Amino acid sequence: MNDRRPECFGDLDTVFPLRPDGLRASPTECLCCIHKTLCLKTAMRSSAAVAVKRENLERADCAGLIGFFERWSRKKTLAKLEKKK
Repeated sequence: MNDRRPECFGDLDTVFPLRPDGLRASPTECLCCIHKTLCLKTAMRSSAAVAVKRENLERADCAGLIGFFERWSRKKTLAKLEKKK
């Protein structure tokens, strides 16, 4: 078994790209990769993942799934993460 990580390992735009419909999904090639779980976790810990979290927050707000104070709190947390990274 080859445990060597591919070049795309942890690259958010490669392993969790934005589709034309505005949602993100892993490509089919990634689903059969042995590194997929660790790769996606690594990508979601990167500084680029703050944008993904912000997208999810905006979707939840538009759908009415989140209240004002929860949204405010999460946006504040995301702003701190952006400054930190």
